[in-house]
Amino acid sequence: MQIKNIYIESYGCSANQNNAELIAGLLARAGLNITNNFEIADLAIINTCIVKGPTQQRMQARIAQLSKKFGKKLVVAGCMPDVFSNVIKNIAPDASLVGSHNLKEIVRIVRNISSNKRCEFIEKRNEIKLCMPKLRQNNIIGITQILEGCLGCCSFCLTRAAKGKLFSYPRKKILQNIKLDLKAGCKEIWLTSQDCAAYGLDRKKHSGNLSELPELLKEILALNGRFKVRLGMCNPEHVLPIIKELIECFEHEKMYKFLHIPLQSGSNAVLREMKRKYTAQNFKKIIEKFRASFPEATISTDIIAGFPSETEEDFSKTIEIIRKTKPDILNISKFWPRPGTEAATLEQLPQQVLKKRAIELSILHKKITTEKNKSLIGKKLKVLVNRKGWHGTWLARDNNYKLIVLKYPSNLLGKILEVKVTQAFPHYLFGKIEKIIS
Repeated sequence: MQIKNIYIESYGCSANQNNAELIAGLLARAGLNITNNFEIADLAIINTCIVKGPTQQRMQARIAQLSKKFGKKLVVAGCMPDVFSNVIKNIAPDASLVGSHNLKEIVRIVRNISSNKRCEFIEKRNEIKLCMPKLRQNNIIGITQILEGCLGCCSFCLTRAAKGKLFSYPRKKILQNIKLDLKAGCKEIWLTSQDCAAYGLDRKKHSGNLSELPELLKEILALNGRFKVRLGMCNPEHVLPIIKELIECFEHEKMYKFLHIPLQSGSNAVLREMKRKYTAQNFKKIIEKFRASFPEATISTDIIAGFPSETEEDFSKTIEIIRKTKPDILNISKFWPRPGTEAATLEQLPQQVLKKRAIELSILHKKITTEKNKSLIGKKLKVLVNRKGWHGTWLARDNNYKLIVLKYPSNLLGKILEVKVTQAFPHYLFGKIEKIIS
């Protein structure tokens, strides 16, 4: 069977987004056409995410739909083949599988399917996802993965099962990858991984047991060009030992003042049950130090509502620390038992308790962000337009990574503007263009 047009559908984190770009790039280099038109595709690839139970359920439903249309000409990629290959085989027995550690096999897989051969590449191996051909989903944003895997052993999480042990990519390759993105016209560099602050902790000869992230950031910030850097998620236990050096890096004008640091729970008892390697006080200390240097920085954090051992007293501690630290972004997840994890074996809380706690967190956070964003009305900000919005709008980010929505008839992508904040909403601002700087 001849395969010419390939449709790719991708879900999940920025690392998975980058993996989809790399898959598309490798196939395009091999002479295949990547299409957004589902109807004309000869083959479909679904790049899956399984971070949460409901997400996995959506993946399974979508795989079943795609299997009906494409049959043997379906490839399931991403984290799901790494952990739940048998589940996929039950849903789509004819589909080929490629795990997140085997992206470079995608062309061979498509060729095998062309010869009517089903295949699987799901073995764990260290694969450096840098300096490869890619078709960016956004030409302004260059995504660079700096490592894969983690050092955690969280009782609720499947990330370690999917991504494996920590494997830090070579610094030289990371810099080369960023240079390629900048040469291609990217104005925003996203550094992403499962835990950016763990960078370098897997080196056999590493001294002092400290992350190499500050050294990496300094080299990236020294690169020529006008660009911004967004640092991805960092776990508290690896941030705290390098907080001073990290803050020094963030003082650079190229760094977005944005810190994604997951809390998960404000109760130390729950954190111990989760097998998280920090305390609520550690988290609070990091936020206080960061905010002391960057008062208007965007702080993003994650909370799991309704972990099996979470009591009302435990939850009240989470509410209290959110009230005190006032994060700008709060990713709330109702606990969902993941197969094969320790937490899945515990007695689960009633669903109505999970729902009630998630709603309470959401209401509190909406109040916090509404008050903070209203204080910005009338303020002038320098922003970079990095995305096309909806209904004739453009999305921009200021130095603190605040999201500003702008209405403008012409293309603003990649432009640097001076804007005035005119309206405030819980999760974004509306602005009026005062000046196009460049």
